[in-house]
Amino acid sequence: MTVDANERAQVLVEALPYIKRFHGQTVVIKVGGNAIDQRKQETLLDLVLLRYVGMQPVLVHGGGPEITAMSERLGLEARFRDGLRVTDAATMDVVKMVLTGKVNPELVAGINRLGGQAVGLSGEDGPSIIAEELDPNLGLVGRVVQINPEPIVAMLERSYIPVIASVGLGYDGNAYNINADTAAAEFAVALGAAKLILMTDVPGVLDGDKRVLSELSRSAAERLIANGQVTGGMIPKLQACLRSLERVPSAHIIDGRTPHSLLLELFTEAGIGTMVTADK
Repeated sequence: MTVDANERAQVLVEALPYIKRFHGQTVVIKVGGNAIDQRKQETLLDLVLLRYVGMQPVLVHGGGPEITAMSERLGLEARFRDGLRVTDAATMDVVKMVLTGKVNPELVAGINRLGGQAVGLSGEDGPSIIAEELDPNLGLVGRVVQINPEPIVAMLERSYIPVIASVGLGYDGNAYNINADTAAAEFAVALGAAKLILMTDVPGVLDGDKRVLSELSRSAAERLIANGQVTGGMIPKLQACLRSLERVPSAHIIDGRTPHSLLLELFTEAGIGTMVTADK
């Protein structure tokens, strides 16, 4: 399909109100392992574009599939409870090795190659994420106690894109595996972000007929969780959205496999995926 000059101009005109609305605003974006793998180049290019039109993107990432693959290579069983990885000491070593030693540097290098300016860090740096044990049955899985936003703000003020691995530091000196959706929500609250966007490998939150729910209120999202209509990894995603609403106007769960999904969500009227908002 070819697009003529007038259609291209119309696309830019449609984006203008949103560029004006979010100019100078912070947007916290979480990418998961599958979304990174399938549309990495487009996602990083979108981030660079956001920065050049005056927005302040903050990228928080996980790396679940790569952690699982590395664990299996090392003979470690990958176990999950309610979408959270059970993390013993050996698995925690793998988490740090994969997130801070592989995924984070690759994302930073990718952004820099595309003309952006990115700096990578872990939640242990600063520390920007202070955590404590969430549940003894989950091992070294952390609950965020405090976010230290100063390192992130300093980067944003210097036009850098912060790229944050979801590992936290405990008062006990232990590193903790933090669910990346949860970490992104906490950063969104601490930074007073205009939006929280969770990029995943599903179209959004689905109803009983497997259709995407384009919008959810807080109470509707809480009912979906309470009734068991959402399961697995979607539970921490919706919980993260609900947490962010304490300070963030809206949170979005979008399909990171869609080309340029960030731009479609931010700069078009229809958007994509599921938007979660406070009760009206």
